[in-house]
Amino acid sequence: MLVHPWDAPHDDAEWQDWLSTRDFGQLAVNGPLGEPPFVQPLHFAYDPGRGEAVTHLARPNPLWSALEAEPVVLLSVVDDYVYVPGPWQAAPDGPAEHGTPTSFYAAVQLRCTARIVDDPAAKAELLNRQVGHFQPEGGSARAAVGEAPYGRLLAGIRGIRLEVTGVRAKFKYANHRPAEVRDRIAAGLAARGGPGDPAARAHLLRRSGA
Repeated sequence: MLVHPWDAPHDDAEWQDWLSTRDFGQLAVNGPLGEPPFVQPLHFAYDPGRGEAVTHLARPNPLWSALEAEPVVLLSVVDDYVYVPGPWQAAPDGPAEHGTPTSFYAAVQLRCTARIVDDPAAKAELLNRQVGHFQPEGGSARAAVGEAPYGRLLAGIRGIRLEVTGVRAKFKYANHRPAEVRDRIAAGLAARGGPGDPAARAHLLRRSGA
């Protein structure tokens, strides 16, 4: 992922705050020689204090052998994306039809070392961490080895601990454009009001200091 200086996070807190409200992404695992990578959509629970994300997948998933062969993986999260029409980006002193269409988006990529979890008790603990993240209000029984209702299901999954070793983050929201162009884009997003437009506009204004 190319990150221009003007698209880079202002500091670690910017991408950490953004990621703290997101827990669905894609896990990219190197495929066997000559094959494309595996890309697995999944929910995860990220714990910045531990420097890891945890998740689990069904035991029949085809990526396990690739993950065992190469545990260095990438967890990618993308959100707040919109299409920006060319005229919105036109230079202040140029014709509108010469503006360049583009995409706005926020993205965080976590480079990780994957640790497969097969011990039943450790899998139960991992599952309880995930459920605690997604259901802080409770309502589901805890997973425990040999206990209903989930004990018998533990054999059908494998857990994954993703130890974060590096981060690349990007907030592509016209930070390098003149103020007049940014104002025009913000007005266009407000008027269009489509999916993602309010969040993209908020990023644009926030990163512009508005």
